[in-house]
Amino acid sequence: MIRHIKTAQASTAGASDGAVTKAVEELLSKVEAGGDKAVRELSVKFDNFDRESYRVTKDEVTAAINSLTKQEREDLDFAQDQVRRFAQAQKEALQDLEVETMPGVILGHRNVPIENVGCYVPGGKYPLLASAHMTVLTARVAGCDRVITCAPPFKGQISNKIVAAQSLAGADEIYCIGGVQAIAAMAYGTETIKAVDMLAGPGNAFVAEAKRLLFGKVGIDLFAGPTETLVIADESVDGEIVATDLLGQAEHGANSPAVLITNSDKLARDTLAEIDRLLQILPTASVAGKAWNDCGEIILCDTIDEMVSEADRVASEHVQVMTSDPNYFLENMKNYGALFLGARTNVAFGDKVIGTNHTLPTNKAARYTGGLWVGKFLKTCTYQRIETDEASALIGAYSSRLCLMEGFVGHAEQANIRVRRFGGRNIPYAGSAGPLDA
Repeated sequence: MIRHIKTAQASTAGASDGAVTKAVEELLSKVEAGGDKAVRELSVKFDNFDRESYRVTKDEVTAAINSLTKQEREDLDFAQDQVRRFAQAQKEALQDLEVETMPGVILGHRNVPIENVGCYVPGGKYPLLASAHMTVLTARVAGCDRVITCAPPFKGQISNKIVAAQSLAGADEIYCIGGVQAIAAMAYGTETIKAVDMLAGPGNAFVAEAKRLLFGKVGIDLFAGPTETLVIADESVDGEIVATDLLGQAEHGANSPAVLITNSDKLARDTLAEIDRLLQILPTASVAGKAWNDCGEIILCDTIDEMVSEADRVASEHVQVMTSDPNYFLENMKNYGALFLGARTNVAFGDKVIGTNHTLPTNKAARYTGGLWVGKFLKTCTYQRIETDEASALIGAYSSRLCLMEGFVGHAEQANIRVRRFGGRNIPYAGSAGPLDA
């Protein structure tokens, strides 16, 4: 039996906000029509930031890297090395393919990197350095020819830490532009910014809506919503660690869902008490507390299988499993962005340093997609080759009949001319011929 100890007070469904959509459409149109001038006007309006060129210079990049303390540089290098290693291992698992499906018929595919990628690194509220690792570095490992970045100013100026992270990750061009104007500039191109083929990286509701509206003109990584966390726990852990992990992600935003699924009534009650205690001392309690009040849930189950079923229904972005047998959930769960197995790991590790990508599906998109990874920056493109006359004539005969079944006479003639040329058969034009014998 499944019971709710606490239910969310507000809907967390990913419904589109009409006002946001309208505002973003207007901003996109301005940048598409106005180019650099529009980008400047919007940067001044929304970020109160202006300079001669929004591209960060080489000297500024060098200064930003040099401004890091020794420990900061070591920490950035460590985090990026973890992300690079895992992305490289993922890429090595993607093999080009060629197979002879029948004598003389060769089919294959190649994994081709996307040529131009634009990465958005949020930084207006918090300087989210890790987003540079997850997007820029992963695209670079994939082999993309050109990787550019946009990040907003932080407290009215270029963020040295964000610039350093972008540069160390391998960005070719770095721009200090935020919000919709950054997304539009990368997608449409301007007089000074060459357009990209794909956009990646998280952002606020306006950035996410801009990416959604631009999908089709450019590729995107994911349709991103508020950060979500799900903790699955039993009495192998205590309420303090569960509460800490829930609130640690709830501080992302007041609309961030934080859910506990447990088979222990005691743990559920202890977690509630610990959340109340931590909200008295957590510096980000004003945000995390609202998120917990509005979007927090505690679901009590009787069995492990009920816990799995509920977790798959929630289909959370982050799923932290702290049970006596976390591998059971690895083997049986189907809908999640990323799993964090055991009490020794947590979502913050994945967000910042452990090496897996933190750009993950939200709003139940985990039902049909995983998160950003090196494969997102690769196109798996097929090719075909026929090496013998006999194979061309044989495939041609089948193709002709199948085309005529659908009424495509021109298609059928593409097949018939191969049968005539390579099979030596004197057959009439497809429009006046019956189906060929194989």
